[in-house]
Amino acid sequence: MLNKVSVDDIDVRGKKVLVRCDFNVPLADGAITDDTRIVASLPTINKLVEGGGRVILCSHLGKPKGTVKPELSLKPVAERLSELLGKEVRFAADPEVTGPNAKAASEAMQDGDVILLENTRFRKEEEKNEDNFSQELAALCDVYVNDAFGTAHRAHCSNVGVTKYVPTAAVGYLMQREIEFLGNAVDNPARPFAAVLGGSKVSSKISVINNLLEKVDILIIGGGMAYTFIKAQGGSIGNSLVEEDYIEYAKEMVEKAKAKGVKMLLPTDTVVADRFDNEANSKVVPSGEIPEGWMGVDIGPETIAAFSAAVSEAKTVVWNGPMGVFEMENFAAGTRAMAEALANADAVTVIGGGDSAAAVNQMGYGDKMTHISTGGGASLEFLEGKVLPGVAAATDKGRRKIIAGNWKMNKTPSEALALIEMLKPLVAGADADVVFCVPAIDIIPAVSAVKGTNIHIGAENMYFEESGAYTGEISPAMLTDAGAEYVIIGHSERRGYFAETDETVNKKVLKAFEHGLIPIICCGESLTQREQGITIEWVRQQIKIAFLGVNADQAKTAVIAYEPIWAIGTGKVATDEQAEEVCCAIRKCIEDIYDTDTAAAIRIQYGGSVTGASAAGLFAMPDIDGGLVGGASLKEDFGKIVNYDK
Repeated sequence: MLNKVSVDDIDVRGKKVLVRCDFNVPLADGAITDDTRIVASLPTINKLVEGGGRVILCSHLGKPKGTVKPELSLKPVAERLSELLGKEVRFAADPEVTGPNAKAASEAMQDGDVILLENTRFRKEEEKNEDNFSQELAALCDVYVNDAFGTAHRAHCSNVGVTKYVPTAAVGYLMQREIEFLGNAVDNPARPFAAVLGGSKVSSKISVINNLLEKVDILIIGGGMAYTFIKAQGGSIGNSLVEEDYIEYAKEMVEKAKAKGVKMLLPTDTVVADRFDNEANSKVVPSGEIPEGWMGVDIGPETIAAFSAAVSEAKTVVWNGPMGVFEMENFAAGTRAMAEALANADAVTVIGGGDSAAAVNQMGYGDKMTHISTGGGASLEFLEGKVLPGVAAATDKGRRKIIAGNWKMNKTPSEALALIEMLKPLVAGADADVVFCVPAIDIIPAVSAVKGTNIHIGAENMYFEESGAYTGEISPAMLTDAGAEYVIIGHSERRGYFAETDETVNKKVLKAFEHGLIPIICCGESLTQREQGITIEWVRQQIKIAFLGVNADQAKTAVIAYEPIWAIGTGKVATDEQAEEVCCAIRKCIEDIYDTDTAAAIRIQYGGSVTGASAAGLFAMPDIDGGLVGGASLKEDFGKIVNYDK
């Protein structure tokens, strides 16, 4: 779950507050046919009004693609909002969105007033996240609040760019609820934790499956995507939907589930039809024996019973994607049964937006679910483990703190177990990712010892070859099979004692990503380099080479650890400002290599003798997202570092 600043944490009295809402409502002949999204925005708006804020609302509507389309004007929304709020919501009818009418309306505001800007997508700059429009939006306000989770996976001016130019950014109640429910469901679930995935394509859920297999106890796969898995198991699927390019991937995921001890359920019987039509002839057959000329359109009764039983065992269930062609009444039984099973489960039930949300609402089970996400694409990317640009920009830069202990060449397996038992209660409940990077011989017992806790296990190094005559080295496959999730790469001691170069660091980074490991990529300067004034230049070079061949999606998941070598074990200490200066430069380097979104997502640690006394000041810096801790990670002081904010 991401760190967040909510509307409860900010004082808005007398301040202009720009709120990004999701008013993308359906219209017919200029009239709103469903005001659910407008109603959902009221708690945040009312909170800001009652707090004395001058509330400026903005949203997109439809897809005008940068042109002014009167039929997509937000004027009807302003009228409906006025009715719902019981007060006038002035509509700033301005095709430029931030033009003269908007400025005049903003200047005339009094405490508690509400205005609505025109459709943000009337501006071509919006979807391109161009600075000029972002700056114009920021110029209208003192505070920014994002309450539109449905667009959080897109980096636009009104949800990402504007945050660069406002002093205070926060999330509204809708966004906060999404972060808490989706974040807790995936990262801190009550167990057993089950995920139900459906829909038509494996390709759209590749990263979701891979990510969830690291976290769930039960994985249920239905819908059209199941037939690729069934064919991968050697079954006959007739004319059913299949993605040939992902058959090998499906095999890998089945094997991964076995290796992780995850109970993976696939359909054992299937409702098939002789054509894609609600009135088609249909029958139930074993899932691996679908005859030619027939296609799978729903899960069968045996599968319904098995899936429902599995869900009934769970304490947390996340569902994304229908079990069949639920839009056709004759083939909606599987989806309806799954909705009913979740409604009756004694569990936290989270519906991941899109077709799943539509199905449970359409079938009358919406009010029985713990949470239904408002964002289809956004919730899917959240389940993939991605940092969403819109969330990141409005939640303390959206980056969850990560505090990793580097145990170096310390602790035998028995000593490691004793240390873990001592540290467990000290780090429990921390609002940060906690990682123990342990000697290779300690990984397997450490993984077992931290099971069921908030602690992750990482390695201190690895080699960039898969196997071979590299005596004493450790391959990435060995690490993942042992259960490691992270790996430190390019630590200053590896560079100093073992002559590791920027080029070998790059090879290791690429291999880590290939195997699903999260690299903690180290960089830093010596005292001589600092005294010669080349710190930034030196560190930028290390980062540029380390990330050669790494794509933006991979980079967003990486961790960078800035190690001022001159401040490690020397008695010299980098000030908070010195540490921030370099970490900020590293983030700017990532932006130059990739883009603003990637720079906003990547987490940067400080690794120069972090202690319980220094952690709070360092971690309060805007570009420092935690620490890579050496000696202090072997002591009780590590608990103080992890709980720096308490």
